[in-house]
This record gives sequence, structure tokens and C-alpha cells, in this order.
Amino acid sequence: MSVVNPQSFTVEFAGIVNMLNTECGVCKSFNPTIEKGEHPKVEKFIALWDTGATGSVITKNVVDKLGLIPTGFGKVYHANGECIVNTYLINILLPNQVGVHSLRVTEGVLNGSDVLIGMDIIARGDFAISNSNGKTKFTFQMPASHDLDFVEEVKAKAHTPIVKPKVPGRNELCHCGSGKKFKHCHGK
Repeated sequence: MSVVNPQSFTVEFAGIVNMLNTECGVCKSFNPTIEKGEHPKVEKFIALWDTGATGSVITKNVVDKLGLIPTGFGKVYHANGECIVNTYLINILLPNQVGVHSLRVTEGVLNGSDVLIGMDIIARGDFAISNSNGKTKFTFQMPASHDLDFVEEVKAKAHTPIVKPKVPGRNELCHCGSGKKFKHCHGK
């Protein structure tokens, strides 16, 4: 992947959400910088972003729709234990139009989405979630360019001195620009 400038996207949801879903594109593995021929068709799928997943996952629906052929097997761990599943090489096009090519993914069962974006992609960028004013905001950029640390940010704000505004003397002109002395204007 050769991206010089970070590409980013932001999604806002009403309320506090318990899942982060976006649309993404998926196609057969193809690296246009070294492979000749026509780029495979990119199909759109709903992706679930999961920081608890080590690797990305696709469903049988993606496999069938793209006509993917397994490249091997992999052992995966999930809520019901562990199992051996097919692996595939794919390209993923994120909402920020950044493509991740030749990504090794496993096949799995997902509820409500066909792609699971795991830490193999999330860790390549800057990922943040915030909740404010009744909205959840999810933002991501790739490649990473920030060193986010909320603890340090709070410490820096705590050490910012508070500067009190200068109050004019009673016989000085009022700060509002009326031309009156402070004691006859805002100093009453």
C-alpha cells in the first residue's frame, strides 16, 4: 500500500450505538502496480468494524458473489470456541477510498453484515469514537498520522493558566466603547 496523504471518513449515528457499520467494497486480490489486466469488479457490502477481532472476516455470501477460491486454511477463535476455516486473499476498499490489497481474510458467520473489519486493518490507521450531543461519531483515517492521548490532553488543559480579563479603573473609559467613564457605564 503506497498512500502518502492520509485519507479519512467520518460517520455520525443518532444516539449511542453498539455497532459501527459502514459500506465497503470487496474484490478478488489484485495489485495494479504489479499485475496486468483488468481490475476485478468491486462489489459493495456492509462492514462491521470490530476492535476485538484480530483479523478481518468475510461471509460465504462474499465468497459466492465474488467467486473466490480458498488460498488455505486458518484456525480462528470465537465465542463458541475454535475451528479451522477457509482463508482467501481479497482487496478491501474502505469508505475513505483507501484500498487494502492482498489481505488474507477468513470465512465466517456474521450477523447483519458480510464483512468484519478487524485489527489487521484498524491498526494501520487512526480510529476514534466519540459520543456528544446525543450522537455517536466514528472517524478513521489511513495511514495513521496522529498520536492520540486523551490523558495527556487533559493534563495539558489542567495546566493552562486562567487569565482574568483586565477590569478598567473607575475613571478609565469603559471597555464597551461608549466613550463614558467605566463608573458611569458598565461599572455601575
